[in-house]
Amino acid sequence: MRDFSRLYEALDATTSTNRKVQAMVDYFSTAPAADAAWAAWFLSGRRLKRLVGPAELRRWLCAESGLPAWLVEESYAAVGDLAETVGLLAAGRSDPGGADTELGLARWVEERLLGLRGLEAGEREEAVRRWWRALTPEAAFLLTKLLTGALRVGVSQTLVARALAEHAGLPRPVIVHRLMGDWTPSESFWRGLLDPETRSEDEARPYPFFLASPLETGEAGEPASLGDRQDWQAEWKWDGIRAQLVRRDEVYLWSRGEELITGVFPEVAERAAELPPGVVLDGELLAWKEGVLPFASLQRRLGRKRVSARLREEVPVLFLAYDLLELDGRDQRDLPLAERRRHLEALAGKFPAAIGLSPVLDADDWSALARSRAESRPRGVEGLMLKRLESAYGVGRRRGSWWKWKVDPWTVDAVMLYAQAGHGRRASLYTDYTFAVRHGDELVPVAKAYSGLEDREITELDRWIRRNTVERFGPVRAVRPEQVFELAFEGIAPSSRHKSGVALRFPRIARWRRDLGPADADTLDDVRKILEGSGG
Repeated sequence: MRDFSRLYEALDATTSTNRKVQAMVDYFSTAPAADAAWAAWFLSGRRLKRLVGPAELRRWLCAESGLPAWLVEESYAAVGDLAETVGLLAAGRSDPGGADTELGLARWVEERLLGLRGLEAGEREEAVRRWWRALTPEAAFLLTKLLTGALRVGVSQTLVARALAEHAGLPRPVIVHRLMGDWTPSESFWRGLLDPETRSEDEARPYPFFLASPLETGEAGEPASLGDRQDWQAEWKWDGIRAQLVRRDEVYLWSRGEELITGVFPEVAERAAELPPGVVLDGELLAWKEGVLPFASLQRRLGRKRVSARLREEVPVLFLAYDLLELDGRDQRDLPLAERRRHLEALAGKFPAAIGLSPVLDADDWSALARSRAESRPRGVEGLMLKRLESAYGVGRRRGSWWKWKVDPWTVDAVMLYAQAGHGRRASLYTDYTFAVRHGDELVPVAKAYSGLEDREITELDRWIRRNTVERFGPVRAVRPEQVFELAFEGIAPSSRHKSGVALRFPRIARWRRDLGPADADTLDDVRKILEGSGG
C-alpha cells in the first residue's frame, strides 16, 4: 500500500505527462507482479464495486475521531472530499507506517478489502477503523477511495499503456489491446501482459477503439482545409452507443467504456450468431423503429440486467456497422479504410436482422456536405463523420484521420441558483452549479453544469458566491439569483423526474453573460420550444 500510495501522490503532484509516465515505469519496475497487476487495473480506470457507503464512513469517522457529527460534517464541507477528511481526522492514531502500510497492494485488496463483504456491520466498522489508525494520512486517503469505489487517478489509459509499453519494451498498441475487456488482476495476467511473444488473445476481447477529433476546434478548422473532398468518406454521426460486435466462437458486445453489454441487447447478440465466426464490427447501437429514435428511448434499455419482451418490443435496437476490424479471424486494422469498407459492404450481404450498414454520403464537394450536415437534426443525428480513405484504424484519439463535424449545440440563457464545492484539486472552490429558467414569477431548475469556465472565472465566481450566499443546505449554497450564463447542450428530452419537465443532455457553460440580468434569462416556454423542435 505504501508504494502504491507514493505512486498516487507522484501522479497527483504533476501535470507533466513525461513525469507521470516515468513515475509509473519506476513503480512497475520494482513492484511484485500481483501488486503491479492490481495497480494497472486501477490506473486503467477500473474500480472496485463500492464496499462501504459514505454515510457509514461518516458515522465511523465520528466514532474514531471523537468529534461531534456537526463538526465532522463542517470539516467535510470545508475539505470537499470524504477520503481526505478521513486522512486528516482519523489516520495514524496508533502505528502509522507500520506493518499495515508495508503490506502489498494485492494482499490489501484480495485479503482485506474484498474480505469485508463477508463480515457483519460491526466487524466491518472495527476493521476499517483499525486500518485508519494504522495508516499514514496518505494511505488512509487511498484506502477510503478504494472502499467507496471512487478512486480516480489523474492519468489517461493512453499514458498507462505508454508506461507499460516502455517498461515491457513492447509496442503500445499491443499493450492497449491486452488491457481491453474484462480481466482479473493476477501474477499470471501480469506475465501475459508483458510477454514479448505473439500469443492468442482472449476470444472475447475487443480491439481498442479509434476516436475522432472535433472539427470545430481541431487543427483542420474548416472542412475545405482537409483537401480534396474525394479523399474522404463521409457518414452520419449517429446518436447512440459506440460498440464493438465480436463474433468468434460466441458473440460479445462491448461498449466504448469496455463494459460487456451483450445481455442488455439480446436481440442483437442472438442474430449476430448468424454471422461467420472471426468477425469484429465497429459501429453504433441505436434505438430503431423504421428509423432512428431519440437517445432518450435508448436510455430505457441501459443499466438493466434483464430486458423484458415488452421493452424489446417498445424500444427495438439496431447495431449499425461502419467499420470492419476482423475478418476470417484476421486483423484488418492496418488496411486502408477504403479497403476495409469494401470488405464490410461485401459482408453486409450476410447481415441478419438487427444488424445494418451505416451508409456513406454521396456529395460532390464540401458545400454539398455542409448542406447535408444542415439536415442532421431532422434526421435524428448529431452531424457528420469525416474519415480519410487511406487511414488505418488506429488506437485512441489520433488527430488528422477521423473528424466529427457536429451540428452546433442548442443554447439557453439561465440563472445560477445553487453552487457546490468541487472535488480533488477543486475541493476548496465552488465549481458545480445549478441553473434555472423563468416560469412566471419563479425560477425553475433545468440543469447542473460544472465545466466551461476558465480558471480565472471560477476564482472570481467563487468569491462572488461566498459573498452572496443567502442559504445553506449542507455543502450546497443558495445564492442571489443574479448571475446569468449561456448553457450549451447536445440534446433535450421530457423528464418526469425534473420539476421543469425536461432534461438537458451534456449541459456545459458556454459563457458568462455579464451583459444580462435575471429578467433577460430564457423562459421554460423557450426551453419547451426547443424540445418540440427536437422531436421530443
